[in-house]
Amino acid sequence: MTPERPPPDASRQFEALMLPHLDAAYSLARWLVRDGQQAQDRVQEAYLRAFRYFHRFHGTDARPWLLQIVRHSCYSWLRANRQMSEVLEFRDDEDIHDVGDAGDAFGGNPEALLMRKLRREEVLSAVAALPLPFREVIVLRELEDMSYEGIAQIMDIPVGTVMSRLSRARALLRHALIHTKEGDE
Repeated sequence: MTPERPPPDASRQFEALMLPHLDAAYSLARWLVRDGQQAQDRVQEAYLRAFRYFHRFHGTDARPWLLQIVRHSCYSWLRANRQMSEVLEFRDDEDIHDVGDAGDAFGGNPEALLMRKLRREEVLSAVAALPLPFREVIVLRELEDMSYEGIAQIMDIPVGTVMSRLSRARALLRHALIHTKEGDE
């Protein structure tokens, strides 16, 4: 079966609607598959699929539609590579941004900057350790600032389930971070 040929102006429309969400797509994919290169591959696959079926997009908010495709791409890859995905180690250093300006925010205090960096690493590690359904809802809500409705659309679940998973994910994070802090003392 040959895919339908997109209209001539589809490329421009697609770029205008979908490219602004490239960072969000990569972020979601990286958190789901836990590997930067695989995340890039999943995003590329998702964008190709989104372009192929762009004629089916009739909404006003492209972000949930695109992230749903990214999510499906990641889950397909995870199912096909289950053993490999369980071995891949999450690398939070890919998400650590330049801290040059952060030093200014702490008055140039290197100790405060180091403490902030260590706490950030603890939080990212705790998020990475969450079971996949909880990890993805936390990433979509807290890191990607998606609405409950948008998350429900992406994950194809009711809003109530989003709220429940988010509550449980936050409780798991609190528990993990409290125990991390107690272990330090």
